[in-house]
Amino acid sequence: MAASTTPLEYKGYPLRRKDNLIYFGNMTDKYIVMLQILDSKPVQDLNVAAKVSVQLQLTDPDVRSRDRVVKKSEKDGIYSALDVGLVWLERALANG
Repeated sequence: MAASTTPLEYKGYPLRRKDNLIYFGNMTDKYIVMLQILDSKPVQDLNVAAKVSVQLQLTDPDVRSRDRVVKKSEKDGIYSALDVGLVWLERALANG
């Protein structure tokens, strides 16, 4: 049986993970959200994100990486970080 190739999504936006970084949104849009897991804690057999940095970033390759960050915050837990990132992303994309 072939493995499923369905990409991960949250509220209709794609998720991509590389180690402790999670990119949220379409790279073809003007903005994306980057989540960085800063701390995790063990819960039963899994490590669960305890502290997460959230950044709304421009995707323009001509802008220096330091200047790409539009907003940033730290949240407790991955779900609150995703929710804040979703609100920021949708507002930024709606305003152009």
